[in-house]
Amino acid sequence: MRQLDNDVQSIYELLATIDATQKRQGNRLTEIATVQAEHGEKLDAILELLRGKQSG
Repeated sequence: MRQLDNDVQSIYELLATIDATQKRQGNRLTEIATVQAEHGEKLDAILELLRGKQSG
């Protein structure tokens, strides 16, 4: 019976570790998406400037 309790406790600890890892990875993916969006906006602005110089 004690071994079963230990096994269940170990499983909960593993699940908590997995949950924490997934949260960290999710946060990092959000950060990366934000940076990519910012880079996209900057590239759009650069393209707009370049197109303006080609026309003028």
